[in-house]
Amino acid sequence: MIAMLLIGMLVVDSSVPGVNASNADAVVVLKSQRTPNLLAHGKVIRTYKVALGGAPVGAKEQQGDHKTPEGHYVLDRRNANSRFYKSIHISYPNEHDRRRAQEKGHSPGGDIMVHGLPNGMGALGAAHRATDWTDGCIAVTDAEIDEIWKLVSDGTPIEIKP
Repeated sequence: MIAMLLIGMLVVDSSVPGVNASNADAVVVLKSQRTPNLLAHGKVIRTYKVALGGAPVGAKEQQGDHKTPEGHYVLDRRNANSRFYKSIHISYPNEHDRRRAQEKGHSPGGDIMVHGLPNGMGALGAAHRATDWTDGCIAVTDAEIDEIWKLVSDGTPIEIKP
């Protein structure tokens, strides 16, 4: 699996020959590489480059920490009318996240998404990746969220790794 992901990281915004990209059945995000990989039947079908939360190292622990979560979640709903071009919600926080935050006396936060650029900022395109700028979300270009929107169904698991 690791070798497959590494091979997939060499290709940005492209598909693996011979793999039907009709639907992804899993998403694996490698935060240190700023790379989400869409998989179908264990094979990488798409790879993107992204911007993360403004404090990208480490797992999200509380509301307002600007960290992107780490762990196992689900892409559970979408919003075509968000303050970003489009957004797909990540089911953060999970039970582990809630427990960890509660032990520290904090709210775990929420509203973590895979999303396009802020409305009206689409012309920025890939330049948005020059810095990590989200509040903990995973940001792609508007064209990329259009593609992800088509390839990923609600209920798709997403694993976010350091």
